[in-house]
Amino acid sequence: MSAPVRLQDVAPDRARFRDDVWHGLSLPRKTLPCKYFYDARGSALFEAICELPEYYPTRTELSIMERHAGDMAARLGARCLLVEYGSGSSRKTRLLLDRLEAPAGYVPIDISRTALAASARALTDAYPALEVLPVCADYTEPFDLPHPQRTPLRRAVYFPGSTIGNFTPPEVASFLARMARVAGRRGALLVGVDLKKERAVLEAAYDDAAGVTAAFNRNLLVRINRELGGEFDLARFAHRARWDEQAGRVEMHLVADRAHSVRVAGRAFSFARGETIHTENSYKFDLAQFAALAAGAGLAVREVWTDDARRFSVQLLSVEA
Repeated sequence: MSAPVRLQDVAPDRARFRDDVWHGLSLPRKTLPCKYFYDARGSALFEAICELPEYYPTRTELSIMERHAGDMAARLGARCLLVEYGSGSSRKTRLLLDRLEAPAGYVPIDISRTALAASARALTDAYPALEVLPVCADYTEPFDLPHPQRTPLRRAVYFPGSTIGNFTPPEVASFLARMARVAGRRGALLVGVDLKKERAVLEAAYDDAAGVTAAFNRNLLVRINRELGGEFDLARFAHRARWDEQAGRVEMHLVADRAHSVRVAGRAFSFARGETIHTENSYKFDLAQFAALAAGAGLAVREVWTDDARRFSVQLLSVEA
């Protein structure tokens, strides 16, 4: 029988959520942090998005992992401590765990407590010899990692999906540097990086015909209503996803259909007709651009695996210092 899972919980509390929402809605161009998408319902909706025909990133990355996970595991080496940011269901991670040689442990990190607990239990059942050390946290903030019972020979930070694209390019460099510090001396990063492609493909991926992404976007307002006493009327906000060629990103917004006011935790916020709440950026990169960002963070690109159409990449970065 597998050992019970102990979850380390340092996720943002309600006061932090309220303050972040108040701040974002007070800006001249309203915004909300995309990390708050992932309550239990938001995490379930994102898993549904990953199965949509329009949403190419997940199935493309899975195909890369299925073909090359053995090579990736060999490059990470024996007795590696695998630290995953934004672990979600850990579906792709299993392809690595199946091939890693005697891993020292696995540290899944996710902001959604419900999704993390379920995933950690499932992994502990599937890999009874593996020490699973889940951490519920905002991985953009500093926190202490748990220590595995076995001393690792190397740390590797795994950041799959296209989540690195939620950061602006300067933020990418800073975040890569933070991950490099977590990996430490002789450490490695394994990062999913979505690549630039035609507008039609990108916009469909973030505005699917079934409206699942729209529901995911609006669920942020549902969460604010439930947890912060918000008074958002979801029918007054439309989902919008647009590719900005100059910036190199898909932007997601919630668009007010009329002028009105909304109260959140006792504070009122006014919306003009057509005013938006900017909820997410998804930057896309070319290989040279991402290599330059990695170099600025003291990292070197050691290997790049892509699909045949070069829509997506999984990149191995090494800590140079």
